[in-house]
This record gives sequence, C-alpha cells and structure tokens, in this order.
Amino acid sequence: MKLASFTRAVCAIVLLSAGPLAAQGIMVNDAYARSSTAASTSGAAFMVLMNHSGSDDRLIGASSDVAAKVELHQHAEDSNGVMRMGEIEGGVPIANHETHIFKRGGDHLMFMGLKRPLQQGEMIKVTLEFEKAGPVDVEIMVDQDRKPEHGAMDHSKMNHGKMDHSGDHSGHGKASD
Repeated sequence: MKLASFTRAVCAIVLLSAGPLAAQGIMVNDAYARSSTAASTSGAAFMVLMNHSGSDDRLIGASSDVAAKVELHQHAEDSNGVMRMGEIEGGVPIANHETHIFKRGGDHLMFMGLKRPLQQGEMIKVTLEFEKAGPVDVEIMVDQDRKPEHGAMDHSKMNHGKMDHSGDHSGHGKASD
C-alpha cells in the first residue's frame, strides 16, 4: 500500500514538472488583432506559433476577457469554390520543431461576443490552451493599420524542420508567464 502511494506521488511530481517545460517550448510571434467598432460583435487575431517543446502538441482552445468566447477558425474553399469560415474541429496540431501560421484569409482566432470594442494600439490578453503544454498567456496588440507582410519575420534562414513560409507573418505579441 505504501509503495502504491509513493509511486502515485512520484508520477504526480513528474507530470506536474513536465508542464512548464513543455509550455516554455511554445513560442508565439508576430501576434496582432484587428480593431473593431462599437457595433462589432466579433473580431480576429493572427500570429505565428512555433513548437520547440520536444514533442508534438495541439492548440485546443483559447480564451480572453474581451470576448464571451474565442474559437479557432479557418477559411476553407467548399466544393463549389466558395470560401467559407468556420470553427476548426479538434484543434490545430503543431508537430515538434514546426510552425503554424494564423493569417488573414486562413486560420485565425475568432473573438465571439465582444464585450467591448478592440481599440487601435491597445494590448489584449489571450490564453492559448495546448493539449500538452497547457495554458500559454499572450499579449496581442490591436493593429488595424497592419498590412499583409508588414513587419514580416523572415523564417527562411531558420532551421526548424518543415515549415510553411507563405502568407502573412506580421504582427506584434509576446508570450508571457
């Protein structure tokens, strides 16, 4: 009986100590959100997620105090060639040493039920929820003036395995503890 309790305690310590190490390997770069009007009920944010945690992970959700709900959304072409936006079912997988880009016209965070307008130049807090790494807090700048490729990072010289270098990498943001 004592051995079983000891084993459970050791397993709990190992699992709890693994969380922060994994979270430290998730990097969020170039994050920005679009500003909104007083009448807006939704908004969007974009960013580059990099996984250097040592294992594959999955972004399974997000939350923010600026909206009733934050969903992972995508733009996809239907069988008739029409672009449609909708929630990404099952989250966004990000393999170890890979990057996933949330960009205009593609995957993005969708703020549903805005509680207030997103104002140009302000910083909003968003918590990204990963399957393994757990919660990662991010500060995202609201930047309506941002144009595709403005402030883009050049990932072409970085050796992080297979990466998608196309699209909008622009934005400001930082992951915080």
